Amino acid sequence: MDLHRHGAELLFQVLTEREEKSSVAIASNETLSGWTKTFTDPRLCAAIVDRLTFGGTIIEIGTESHRPAHTKAQHNGKP
Repeated sequence: MDLHRHGAELLFQVLTEREEKSSVAIASNETLSGWTKTFTDPRLCAAIVDRLTFGGTIIEIGTESHRPAHTKAQHNGKP
């Protein structure tokens, strides 16, 4: 999904205002290098990634979705 420039600018503003004041948690199924698919302005994308990663912790839990396995396990043995 593309995020229009105005939306990306608003997100950047929120991140800038929260910087060093409060924590921010973001979950994504896309690697940071792939965020240019969502944030179509490369400079704005780089600025957002910079704000999020400066002094932060990046936790990668893998690339496979847990949903298919979870759904299969829930319905295993059920008609």
